[in-house]
Order: sequence, then C-alpha cells, then structure tokens
Amino acid sequence: MKKLSNCDSPLLFPDPLAGDGSNAGPDYSIEQYYCDHGRPVIAGVDEVGRGPLAGPVVAACVILDPLNIPGGLNDSKKLSAKKREGLFEEILITARVSISSIPAKLIDQINIRQASLLAMTRSCMALESMPDILLVDGRDCPPGLPVESKAFIKGDGRSVSIAAASIVAKVVRDRQMIYASTIYPQYGFEGHKGYGSKAHLAALEKHGPCPLHRFSFSPLRDKKSGATKRAPRRGP
Repeated sequence: MKKLSNCDSPLLFPDPLAGDGSNAGPDYSIEQYYCDHGRPVIAGVDEVGRGPLAGPVVAACVILDPLNIPGGLNDSKKLSAKKREGLFEEILITARVSISSIPAKLIDQINIRQASLLAMTRSCMALESMPDILLVDGRDCPPGLPVESKAFIKGDGRSVSIAAASIVAKVVRDRQMIYASTIYPQYGFEGHKGYGSKAHLAALEKHGPCPLHRFSFSPLRDKKSGATKRAPRRGP
C-alpha cells in the first residue's frame, strides 16, 4: 500500500485549537469552535506582572459579547498605551469583566507562579456567573475552578477573549503603578511600572526597597540578608 504524503492528504479542515503559526493576530476561531460544540459562554483570562521587581500581579477575566467585539484586540504588549486605554474602555462597556490583584507580600510568600494562578482563579470566580469554558493564556490552567479550562501558549495572540483580558489586566496594573508613584515618587514607577530598568535599579541602590517591592526577586533577594534600608513613604 502506498504511504500517503502530506500532499496526498491535505489538511482540509485545520484544527482551530492548534494555531496556524501565523502572526495575523487573535481572532474568534477558538471561541467559534467551542460555540459550535455547545459551549457558547466563553471567558478568556490572562495575567500581567510576573516579571517586575515591584507591584502586584494582576489578572483579568473577560466574557466578550460575540455580536459586539471591539476591533483591534491584540496582545497588550503589541499595543500602544493610548490604544490599550481606548480598548479598555470599550471592553468595559461591551463585555463582562472581573479583575484580581495579588500584592508583592503574598507573591513573596507563595512564589510568582502560584500568585499568577491565584490571581487568575480569583478573577474567574469573581464573575457573576461561570462561563462554559475558560481560555487561559500560557501553559497552566488555574486550579480550583468549577469550569473546564484550556491553556493556549501565546493565547493573547490567538484568542480575542484572552487578548481582551490581557489588555484589561495591563491597563489596571499600569494605573496601579502610576498611583504608586505618587506615594513612592523616588522610584519612578510611573515609567518602568516596577520592571528592572536601569533607572529602577539605580533608585533601589540609592533609596533601598519599599513595601511594594518583591523581596523574593533578585537583586532584592540577594541583598535581603544584608543591612538593606527601607525607603520612607512620601506623597499623599
């Protein structure tokens, strides 16, 4: 019997859950797959803030209205701040949204991976009613949920529901860090949002950490055993 090659047996019906490797941006194909299989209420969840040296990790869960999806949804990292802000307002008007924020102190206690999963779990549980399926950005599904979940690597670039969640989480966290800069202005949180920029590291060296910093993260962890000074609170 002849062995079939790829060209002998073309993939006429691509699997929408597998992704096609393109960079076209997110669309509704994953959501449509679940709608077609009897699960029309679909939520996307994503988190922002795993890498910074300071501030919370924030997760958002979004259920889009399939008849009123904002145009231009994409991975929040690929959008300008102005574009994110505009889409954020549209998402709040047209979709069901819930948000969870895990502070630095708890991140230090349970580690950033567990804190990220906890933020996603809490954001989903905060919805007024559970979706039929939860689409998750990344490799891991948040535990303890009364709903089936499916993880998608780089899901914020594939699913509009996850992309919407990434935008909400990013805008909320950025606003939190801008507010933090009014209390601890010496760190410049409004600019780097807590990430380990040269300016942030220089401020840490000069002023020491504040309560918003993550002491389980390097270089703070490396200095923890030393005589590290804490910065005073300023501002309102």
